[in-house]
Amino acid sequence: MQIDKLRGKELDQLFNSILSLKDLEECYRFFDDLCTINEIQSLAQRLEVARMLREGNTYHKIETETGASTATISRVKRCLNYGNDAYEMALDRVKETKTESSSK
Repeated sequence: MQIDKLRGKELDQLFNSILSLKDLEECYRFFDDLCTINEIQSLAQRLEVARMLREGNTYHKIETETGASTATISRVKRCLNYGNDAYEMALDRVKETKTESSSK
């Protein structure tokens, strides 16, 4: 993993802080303080690109709908194909949560 080079106290603190957040509102507040609007939008865009790639959308459609560059789309696709399966894990969990919420 690329992130292994960064492992340490500061990154552990960041990830543990994120894991401690209790709900969506706390996430909004935390990331608003932590990141710029552009950084938050970039993270959200990458996740949306991953979702669209999984659904089989073309680069052109993804680029048009998300505004992502082909370089970003390619990077996300490479992570989907050769990465740590984290996009898959996160998207599957979000999908499960939505399914559980709608069945209640």
